Amino acid sequence: MSRVKGGITTRRRHNKVLELTKGHHGKRHALYRHAHESMLHALDYAYVHRRERKGDMRRLWIVRINAAARMGGLTYNQFINGLDRANIEINRKMLADIAVKDPAKFSSLVKLAAEKLKS
Repeated sequence: MSRVKGGITTRRRHNKVLELTKGHHGKRHALYRHAHESMLHALDYAYVHRRERKGDMRRLWIVRINAAARMGGLTYNQFINGLDRANIEINRKMLADIAVKDPAKFSSLVKLAAEKLKS
């Protein structure tokens, strides 16, 4: 059986890792062992944070809706409750977008929610 040397394969594998860690600091992008460890952590963080981003965005939407609703005289909780009673089904992403881009339309939604809360 002849001997197989893996120089080209190893070099290519190492270069892939070094390319992935291009923006990392110090040894973490220059030396393979450190770069490999750095890459594993970075990929792990990326995986976790892709999922966390969904919650972050929902929190941002709720903050924006709350701020806009308070300008109309309702709290976030009262506003959402009023929309539910009025059978208006708009998700928080769309509500936040309306609050930022079209305050007049949002204030009409706030008024509608306030009316339903009183009745």
